[in-house]
Amino acid sequence: MPGRQVSFQAMRTVLLVTRHEDLARFGPALEREGFRASVSAPSDLASGDVEAEAEVAVLDLRDVPGSAVGLLVATLAEGGATLVAAVPPDQLQRIAADLAVDDFMALPGSSQELARRIDRILWRKHGIDSESFVRCGALVLDLANYRVVVDEVPLVLTFKEYELLRFLAMNAGRVFTREQLLNRVWGYDYFGGARTVDVHIRRIRAKIEVHGHAFIETVRNVGYRLVAEARRESVDE
Repeated sequence: MPGRQVSFQAMRTVLLVTRHEDLARFGPALEREGFRASVSAPSDLASGDVEAEAEVAVLDLRDVPGSAVGLLVATLAEGGATLVAAVPPDQLQRIAADLAVDDFMALPGSSQELARRIDRILWRKHGIDSESFVRCGALVLDLANYRVVVDEVPLVLTFKEYELLRFLAMNAGRVFTREQLLNRVWGYDYFGGARTVDVHIRRIRAKIEVHGHAFIETVRNVGYRLVAEARRESVDE
């Protein structure tokens, strides 16, 4: 499946999979918390009538018979969603150890609790805190305002340099090939060569790797990764 090019707004999308008003009504409250929330019935999702495109999906297990849980979980995961199961206290046994969800909430819960759980999910998945900052040691990205600072000094990056740095920072510690970075940042319809990535990495390094910091490592014969904490030396090409 092609990787998604994830923007800040896309990361703040929540899909409430339910036909119960008590959970659906959390949508407007989540909107006030800065999320983009939508509601879909489990039957519509299972039949393919709606697209399961959201960063976080909240699956109301009251609506889902045991035989259909695996299908819905797989459908949501295929769309790239991180999953939160919602269950009443008398159904907590449905949250089995091998259930492929990332978190759960006992109903009725509250919109504030759900928002905090989603914030924690985004932090674990992308390193994004509740104020929409990605922090990698002395390197900080302000996603809401497209700003980058190192040691509290603001830096000026081009749009594509920022997009590449943001992708690496949101996936800190993971190694990506040049081809993967081209696809994820420039898009699958971009026909430029892998050297484009090298050029942009070199320009980014020149701007962010100041005061002895070395944030981006070159993994020989593979590609690049951004380290979660700044190191004094990067791996040679």
